[in-house]
Amino acid sequence: MQAEKDAEFVGAALDAGLRAARFSLPPSSEEFAASIEPKNVPAVFRGVLKGSAALSRWDPLYGGLDYLLEKVGPDVAVEAMMSNTGHVFYGDLRSHERVSIPFSTFMQSCKSHLGHLNAASDSSKDKGTGKESTCSDKMCPASSENSEQLYLAQVSILNTESKDRCSLQVLKEDIQEPIFLKGKSFSSINFWMSRAHMRSSTHYDPHHNLLCVMAGCKKVTLWSPSASPFLYPMPVYGEASNHSCVSIEEPDYSSYTRAKYMKEYSERVILNCGDALFIPEGWYHQVDSDDLTIAINFWWKSRIMTEMLEHMDGYYLRRIMRRLVDTEMNKITQMGSFSHSERNGDFQSTDGLSGGSQPFNKVTNSDTSDKKGAALQSLKPCTLQALYELMSLVHNSVEAVDQNDRAESASQDTSVCQSNERKKTAADDSSLLEKDPVAKIILPVEPLELRSMLLAMVHTFPRTLEGLVLNILGPTGAEILTRKFDEMDQGSTPEEQAEFYKIFYSAFGDQYAAMDALLNRKELFSFQVFQSVLDQYLRVCVERPS
Repeated sequence: MQAEKDAEFVGAALDAGLRAARFSLPPSSEEFAASIEPKNVPAVFRGVLKGSAALSRWDPLYGGLDYLLEKVGPDVAVEAMMSNTGHVFYGDLRSHERVSIPFSTFMQSCKSHLGHLNAASDSSKDKGTGKESTCSDKMCPASSENSEQLYLAQVSILNTESKDRCSLQVLKEDIQEPIFLKGKSFSSINFWMSRAHMRSSTHYDPHHNLLCVMAGCKKVTLWSPSASPFLYPMPVYGEASNHSCVSIEEPDYSSYTRAKYMKEYSERVILNCGDALFIPEGWYHQVDSDDLTIAINFWWKSRIMTEMLEHMDGYYLRRIMRRLVDTEMNKITQMGSFSHSERNGDFQSTDGLSGGSQPFNKVTNSDTSDKKGAALQSLKPCTLQALYELMSLVHNSVEAVDQNDRAESASQDTSVCQSNERKKTAADDSSLLEKDPVAKIILPVEPLELRSMLLAMVHTFPRTLEGLVLNILGPTGAEILTRKFDEMDQGSTPEEQAEFYKIFYSAFGDQYAAMDALLNRKELFSFQVFQSVLDQYLRVCVERPS
């Protein structure tokens, strides 16, 4: 089980185009700028830091702690993160605090920890259980001397966005930027060091990032920005808006139901000493660091953010939201496959629809025509089944209203139970499609077949069609129905289109009321999807304006 946790991993649902590229040789700056960075997909560079002065001088196993102590000096103070949740560091300010400590104090603490690790290693060898250390073997989660975990996170070596003095500026002398970053204008270069095994919470950064491991080992789990719905980012207006709400140790799937799928959309890469990882802006990442792991990172603004003009932000916001809403709407109206032909056991004969069934007489007592049988018989069996189900919805709706004026009976009790069960199922289901029975019925019907079915209803059951559109049709059903209309139009001449709509709207006493019903419910569907997008990507809830 531990070996599985320590191995690299690619989720089954992660698109192949979003998987991290691997490079055994460093690309040129031209290749990186032209072919790697613009894709906004992670990339792993193996051994790209070999030969760096920092790599040889900072290694804790070979005197690196003494070197860093002497290089920085005894009087330099740095800001460290102190976790209130053990070895896990969450971005929420309520879970950690920033404390100022002498750099020398942290180094002495690391030297003490290294002594404990060496003593434990010698003890294992004396017992004959010694083995070559690996990335995961160096972890020692239980070796902390106290419950307070300290982590040097984002300590500045260089910062062009702040006038404050960089605490560890002196270490820049040991750093040689990778050749493929030549010419980049860095926002900052930062120093990261863990004393003992630690974990950072899932988050994204607003800059492109090259994470370089100078000593030890890091395991980095990555998610594309498109996986935001599974990660539940904190509200966009909050202090830690770039962090996920989902606990990495004990995820609460009852509160964050989509999070159970987050692993399927992730990729885990392992970075050893000398490796580097390009993490594009906006990519979520969660990092596990071994004992005494040292890293630096380079942050720089992406081209798109550099060129994004501030006075255009309002337009970009509306454009991006519109694209997210359109994508979600397409996903909902195209998902699933509801086959009517698979439920032949529920199929009712044409005679039943033609008036042999008393309930349909009650619903359609004015829907009589000599052409009724011929119109219905022209439909395919699966389309006829869809028609029957739509008729049943209208009938059940009328029955529910009439029950207030009827004496209770066994059959009515059963109907009420079934109705309550349908309501319960809808309430428990998060899918807008699942909550709309009309949408589920008409979704699999081919556009031209749906046109034939609607025309048959006009000729045989006009009042039922009117009741269906005005009273039963839900927001998702209205969206799917009008999309079917668009598909019908694509295969029809303008004359055929005009003739169809003339006949269709003739079934309504007030055709403008029917048009209003369709448009209002389409807009309601759009707003419901908009609400979902705001929740999934921004964690914001809004009410529909009046």
